[in-house]
Amino acid sequence: MAWRRTKTSPSEPAAARPPRPGRHGRHGREGRSPVVRPPLPPLETRIDRFDLAVGTAAEFLRSAWPELRDVSFEIADMPPGTGADGIPRWTVMSETRRIVLYRLPIERLSHLHRNDDLHRRMMVESSVFRAAAEYLDRDPWDLGPERFRFL
Repeated sequence: MAWRRTKTSPSEPAAARPPRPGRHGRHGREGRSPVVRPPLPPLETRIDRFDLAVGTAAEFLRSAWPELRDVSFEIADMPPGTGADGIPRWTVMSETRRIVLYRLPIERLSHLHRNDDLHRRMMVESSVFRAAAEYLDRDPWDLGPERFRFL
């Protein structure tokens, strides 16, 4: 390349050459500003998805069972302590008509065979059904609609 003028002669070692300024990268493009803005917070968080799954399952159960219409379904992060069976997923308080579901044990201690949005939602809804079944002293399969009853 005879037409390009260099500041150093080709016989000079690379260590003797002055370093490039710090604002340039390998191809001289590092100092540019970002094209897009910083990432925005997610529109829907895990907590929002959990609240939505609990709310829709609770509304379904309230509409199907008159005994659950005045029951309060509440969400807490963690239980106050462990029980004899380990960490509880929910607490049923029949005298005060409350069912408290614990988000972190339900989300993190349940084992899913497929980890996707559908199966996570089904796991949350099954916890709501099992807690409501414990409140009503019934089997969780008795709470579902008639289409689940195969004869």
